[in-house]
Formats: sequence, structure tokens, C-alpha cells
Amino acid sequence: MARKHNTDRNGNAWTEQTKLAVWAKGQPITTGNFPPEIWRWDRCGLVMKYSEHGNRHSEHGWEVDHINPVDNNGDDNLTNLQPLNWKNNADKSNKLNWSCPPR
Repeated sequence: MARKHNTDRNGNAWTEQTKLAVWAKGQPITTGNFPPEIWRWDRCGLVMKYSEHGNRHSEHGWEVDHINPVDNNGDDNLTNLQPLNWKNNADKSNKLNWSCPPR
């Protein structure tokens, strides 16, 4: 059975500790009133909201992405994880050489 998106390499849900550590890697939004514990940019410039983790029905939903995909033997170490808006994570899928889509 295939591993679901937004899970660790064993198919388990991310711990709150891991989600917070990955969230901290997102870029704070420095204009306006966007507290960094709630709002961040992903590496492609899409907005993420912490409380929308895993919500693919939200414009601001986000997921934990394996930079080096699990299918390519990527691990769950923090250095291999990044926060991505779910739209970017879905586009990236298990691609190794991926770049942000034009917006």
C-alpha cells in the first residue's frame, strides 16, 4: 500500500514537535499583522497558516515535505524536511529535482 502524503517515511502522522520544528523553517511574513507563530510563507511564496496543517481544502493549508523524497531514500531528519503549502507539496509529489511553479 502506498504511503499517504504528509506523513513520515513509515506512514505515521507527524508529531507536534516535528511540525513546530518544520514550521520554524518557513519564512515569517514581515509586512502587516501576521504573527509568525500563525502565518508563514513557504519557499515558493504561498501563505501557510499553522492551524491549517494537513488541510487540503484550505487556501492556507500546509504539509511537511521531504526535500529528498522518501521514494529516493529520503529520511525524516529535520534537515530533509520543509513546510510547503499543500498545493506546492502536491505539485512536488515525489520529484527530486523540483522547482516552484510559476504563479
